[in-house]
Amino acid sequence: MKVDTIIINIGQAATMASGGKAKIAGQMNDAGIIANAGIAIKDGRILNIGPSAEIEQKYQWDEAIDAKGRILTPGFVDSHTHPVFVHTREDEFAMRIAGKSYVEISLAGGGIRSSIQSSRDASVEELVELSLPRIQKMIALGTTTLEAKSGYGLSTQSELKQLKAIAELAKILPIDIIATFMGAHEYPIEYENDHEGYLKILIDEMIPAVKEQGIAEFCDIFTEAHVFSIEESRWVLRAAREHGLKLKMHADEIIPIGGAELAAEMGCISADHLGAASDNGIMALKAAGVIPTLLPATLFSLAAKTYARGRFMIDSGLPVAIATDYNPGSCNCDSMPLTMSLACLQMGLTPIEALSAATINAACALDRGDQVGSLEIGKLADIIIWDIPSLNFIPYHLGSSHIVKVLKRGRCIFKAQ
Repeated sequence: MKVDTIIINIGQAATMASGGKAKIAGQMNDAGIIANAGIAIKDGRILNIGPSAEIEQKYQWDEAIDAKGRILTPGFVDSHTHPVFVHTREDEFAMRIAGKSYVEISLAGGGIRSSIQSSRDASVEELVELSLPRIQKMIALGTTTLEAKSGYGLSTQSELKQLKAIAELAKILPIDIIATFMGAHEYPIEYENDHEGYLKILIDEMIPAVKEQGIAEFCDIFTEAHVFSIEESRWVLRAAREHGLKLKMHADEIIPIGGAELAAEMGCISADHLGAASDNGIMALKAAGVIPTLLPATLFSLAAKTYARGRFMIDSGLPVAIATDYNPGSCNCDSMPLTMSLACLQMGLTPIEALSAATINAACALDRGDQVGSLEIGKLADIIIWDIPSLNFIPYHLGSSHIVKVLKRGRCIFKAQ
């Protein structure tokens, strides 16, 4: 049988196989290793995976990739990012080092609001041009599926513009980019004292326009004491759900106000951050089948004293995912390997659990568990080839990259020099 590509002489293929479902408990510590493996790829998908000699004997091919005994994993799924913006906010980093908190900076006019005017002023073309190299760096670090949020416009026109930029990036770049509408990222300064007025725009204008134009799959909201309250969040999420958008939440990042419980009530695909989530909130997520997406690099960047309780969540049977939260302010991190390191060091995950969280569980947090996140027959051939001695080396090593190649749908989209 003729295939497009075979990969042979794989020392270890960490398949992360799960039948398309998120891994829980002990499953997260099972990498699904196949030693001395080979992979056959046709039409961008994995046709077969098994012993290298059998794959080589069974198929004819147009291209053969010799892995030279190296380790393969699925491509990373970065399921929570904000990469479409104009200016970085490194001065806020210096302010935090000097002792200002994230909330203090935000209330003083910094934070999310400080990214609004420049995003409103920029054209779609400018947003695309600025965002392209950021995402290309993420690709070089192994990301093959990316979620990207709006949320730096906070007006109907500018939010739609950000989503159009995300759609253009998805056309230009060789990875899958999934758009999330986040007009409820903050209250813009002109509505600082008129929350009801902005909520009306969100519900009556933005969400219907996003649905009509078909340019976002998810709706997200920043539910926190200084931003959107529980009741305000419920109104927005209910409207988004009525318009057919899938739901996500920034929940209980700083203060446990019941965001996790609301994510469970509303049937969100994922609840993200959760740095301050209560036991009741965590158990509510489990009961409702909501995936907790933890963002350790954000807490690291904010010099947090405590982190989301990843170890407790896994031991409690929740399918933990991790993501970079790449953004211009609180977390300018584009590296899933570094995110894995911080999940291990600060949240108590094992290296294999962190890999599960960064691949198959993150895929399920984007409702893509049947397509990406593991190396299984029928799924997209999204693959990282590593020059490392073992899987434990991924979070162990800090700083430089040991990725040799990144494949998307079986095609090489990055090769180390």
